[in-house]
Amino acid sequence: MLMPLLAAVTISTDFEGGSLGRRQAVSETHWRLGSKGEKDQDGRNRQANWYAFRVDGAKAGQELTFDIVDLPGEYNYRPNRGAITKDTPPVISADGRAWRHLTTVEYDAQEPRLRLKVTAPAARFWIAHVAPYTNENLMRLRGRLAKTPTFQEEKIGKTVDGRDLLLWTLGTGKKTIWLMFRQHSWEAGSSWAGEGALLELANNAELRRRYTWKVFPLCDPDGVARGGVRFNVHGYDLNRNWDTRDAVKMPEITAQRNAVEKWLKSGRSVDLFFSLHNTETAEYLEGPPEGSPFRGLAERFFAELKQTTFHPSRPLFYAAVSTTVGKPGRMNVLQGLYHDYKLPAFLMEQRIAYNEKLARLPGPEDRLKFGGELVRAMARSLQ
Repeated sequence: MLMPLLAAVTISTDFEGGSLGRRQAVSETHWRLGSKGEKDQDGRNRQANWYAFRVDGAKAGQELTFDIVDLPGEYNYRPNRGAITKDTPPVISADGRAWRHLTTVEYDAQEPRLRLKVTAPAARFWIAHVAPYTNENLMRLRGRLAKTPTFQEEKIGKTVDGRDLLLWTLGTGKKTIWLMFRQHSWEAGSSWAGEGALLELANNAELRRRYTWKVFPLCDPDGVARGGVRFNVHGYDLNRNWDTRDAVKMPEITAQRNAVEKWLKSGRSVDLFFSLHNTETAEYLEGPPEGSPFRGLAERFFAELKQTTFHPSRPLFYAAVSTTVGKPGRMNVLQGLYHDYKLPAFLMEQRIAYNEKLARLPGPEDRLKFGGELVRAMARSLQ
């Protein structure tokens, strides 16, 4: 029989990025915790691949059990058992900054349920699906970049909840590379890699001399703040609705599209556009649609990336005209940018599961390193 939550140990989500659905205590040391999930503007495509919570009142060394439940959802209008499985063990931290993966997990595919068996590292500790990267992290990074020659910041619009949407610029070169991070709020690895990329640019004067770098550093600050998954407040997917124009319901996409359009109208080029994502077990690069004039660039870029810690699970492939053919409003960013402006846009997915090239589950340090590798690979691709 389920019991109400007990007072000795408390479970909270009152911090940036914190998120849980239902919470039920099975015993003094065992809880069932629902993944809150989100649905789109039509009440479809439920995604439940984010949870983050804090435990208070534990005893260091105490054995605790947390069952993560309410996992089933829908992807591209097809029901599934959920993205949280044995391949996606969470991370734990005693200070909210240094994270390590939990190895004591059990997955029940029948329910489905991910059981976490935790030895409390301290009286207070945090658990999350992946190592969080918050708006606070971004502002600390901004403070470091502000000292970099050529660094500029532009506020290109507001989110639904009124947060600033930022566009950063580094460098003064004739060729221009656009970078986009964190279209989906759960994909914190995108932001860790983004920080690594930006720190490389701050430290590499040659890359700033040869190229102009335009960067959307964090595309969904609302979702990151509330512990969202992949939709904005109105349920619109910030990567899957690039062929729908609605400045009220989708101010984030509108601001980003307008920034690119303004740049093009000024007579400047976009020589490479890149958006970085995370997924559970796949890793790949998606290039401009078949038949575009950018096949050579795509092949060079893919070859350069294979020299990094990027470990593709499939060959380079070229985007279809939409993520859901025959359904309007389902173009992702690279499809939308190619459709509207014929830009050489790319989208990468990086797995959060075990990476054979790294021989471990990837963490923040791996993402930071990859970010530096990424911008150097881009530069070599455009030589």
